Amino acid sequence: MPGRQQRPWVAIIGSGPSGLAAAEMLAADAEVHVFDAMPSPGRKLLLAGKSGLNLTYAEDFEKFLERFGTARARLEPALREFPPAAIRQWAADLGTDTFVGSSGRVFPTAMKASPLLRAWLARLRAGGVSLHMRHRWQGWNAERVLIFDTPDGQRKYSADATLLALGGASWPRLGTDGGWSALLAEQGVRVSTLRPANCGFDVPWSAHLRERFAGAPVKAASLSFGAQTVRGEFVVSAKGIEGSAVYALSASLRDAIEAQGAATLLVDLLPDRSLEQLRAALSRPRGKASLASHLRKAAGIEGVKAALLRETADAQTLADPARLAAQLKALPLTLTAPRPLAEAISTAGGVAFDELDAQFMLRRLPGVFVAGEMLDWEAPTGGYLLSACLATGRAAGRGLAGFLQGR
Repeated sequence: MPGRQQRPWVAIIGSGPSGLAAAEMLAADAEVHVFDAMPSPGRKLLLAGKSGLNLTYAEDFEKFLERFGTARARLEPALREFPPAAIRQWAADLGTDTFVGSSGRVFPTAMKASPLLRAWLARLRAGGVSLHMRHRWQGWNAERVLIFDTPDGQRKYSADATLLALGGASWPRLGTDGGWSALLAEQGVRVSTLRPANCGFDVPWSAHLRERFAGAPVKAASLSFGAQTVRGEFVVSAKGIEGSAVYALSASLRDAIEAQGAATLLVDLLPDRSLEQLRAALSRPRGKASLASHLRKAAGIEGVKAALLRETADAQTLADPARLAAQLKALPLTLTAPRPLAEAISTAGGVAFDELDAQFMLRRLPGVFVAGEMLDWEAPTGGYLLSACLATGRAAGRGLAGFLQGR
């Protein structure tokens, strides 16, 4: 048990963006201790930055808020307090310049997450924040003391207030395994089922397609489900499909599969050509040319796109130019299940918002605050996830500071 100081003693559990953002808000007014089960902080942030850290998204702010769906009302105050422009300024203050990519995504000029994280941790340590690695939270004992498993045995800490920022349940090898949900459920806190978000889906491919084309990218396509249409790319995997265009529709697809057992995704393999243009091109006499040759010359369909066509079209469709054109413009893929949560980019579900007050404190556990992906919200990739994690971490940190002042 640590010796008590004059300043309030605060425990933050989780050293991802939400936890570190909260620590930043509290460092001036409390003795802040950040705990994490992993050997070093910010593991998931570093992984996200391996191919370019997508910090936030530059677009009309009203449109930005709409990306958070049904959780918008609860997240909006925090997002307004720390909008994308403020995130870019915060990064600049840490020595990381940013730029807006052609898609509107905001990246560090150096692309990587490591320089930003190093500077952030240095500033936190200089502000007196203590980091405790390899501390796996095991809940509370009967006296409301925090319990951790460590390489040196069990440790106990008594905190004046606690902030939980343990992430969701995707990428468990990086520490976000969702184990906290059972610990909170034991305290009567309602936690919505953790589900995959921004994820791929299973498709019952033939052995031929799976063996020949697993890993092949499908470029210049348009995906539609219900009223939603997304232009982009996806990848054929051994189990099904994945990639940015699929992730953008994943919430609706997942919900439909849960309700109906399957979902049909429509793929336009030639979004730059109208149905009429395509029908005319395919109706030209092909002479002795094979169907494969005709498709390649008339429509540019070959490789994985040709394989997807043959996977989904019957002989009558392949023989009829009008039906063939329609198939290429609305190729149906039957999705049978989302990929497992451990493979997902992010997590849907979590601590229900009605369990929290406006300051992100659990009503059932006064002095315990929750931030980040532990909360029941989801958003598409493209900087929205990190934006909300940073914003809710800061908002929960402010709420905790207010709690300490009002005790």
